Amino acid sequence: MTDKDLLATADALTIDGVRYRSRLLVGTGKYRDLTQTRLAVEASGAEIVTVAIRRTNIGQDPKQPNLLDELSQDKYTILPNTAGCFDAKSAIRTCHLARELLGGRALVKLEVLGDEKTLYPDIPETLVAADTLIKEGFKVMVYTTDDPVSAKRLEAMGCVAVMPLAAPIGSGLGIRNRYNIRTIVENTQVPVLVDAGVGTASDASIAMELGCDGVLMNTAIAEAKNPVLMATAMKLAVEAGRRAYLAGRIPRRAYASASSPIDGTFFE
Repeated sequence: MTDKDLLATADALTIDGVRYRSRLLVGTGKYRDLTQTRLAVEASGAEIVTVAIRRTNIGQDPKQPNLLDELSQDKYTILPNTAGCFDAKSAIRTCHLARELLGGRALVKLEVLGDEKTLYPDIPETLVAADTLIKEGFKVMVYTTDDPVSAKRLEAMGCVAVMPLAAPIGSGLGIRNRYNIRTIVENTQVPVLVDAGVGTASDASIAMELGCDGVLMNTAIAEAKNPVLMATAMKLAVEAGRRAYLAGRIPRRAYASASSPIDGTFFE
């Protein structure tokens, strides 16, 4: 086993008791076709793959191509999400459908959006949906704002992971408020995964350097000029950012610090 394999095994991402070697989660929308989707997912090294149940066929329509024919449940954890839901009722109904389609799997990604322009989470509706789903036995990974209070409240309710946005969905703006993300990481016991707003590999590295447990992305890969190459870049960026976080960066200093100190040398 290589040093890389040893690190991945010892430093696994654990969600709802399941250990994952990869800390990169990827979506399946916006690709040219299902073949490109599969190639990009493979290049990313991701083990958890999100699927928008309202937009992607995973068995709802037997006459249409099925994503699961390209991404087998034997190889990937299929994480259904409630993208496109603007109220708690529709999000809850979508999760019920997902559980039926996926043989009773309870792990879901909950997102309840506030409006079509910003796609920001509607926190009051998110809280209602999360409370209901958790009581019904779902394991909820929840999309939220970068508000530490909301994140803590969702954790207290029983969500298995909190997923604060870095910036609006699909914007590619990167992490707009590093302080808030860091505060969520420091005050939350469940995994924290940056979700939405990542634009390029450096954004993913920054998220990991802040101490996030993982990064979820879709548009940054799917809409790149070369999605498969970008998926590889994101894989490496997440790995590099995680190692940098574990290694511990040097403190920022106001003035220079010589790389080779002269104390104790043989000249004056």
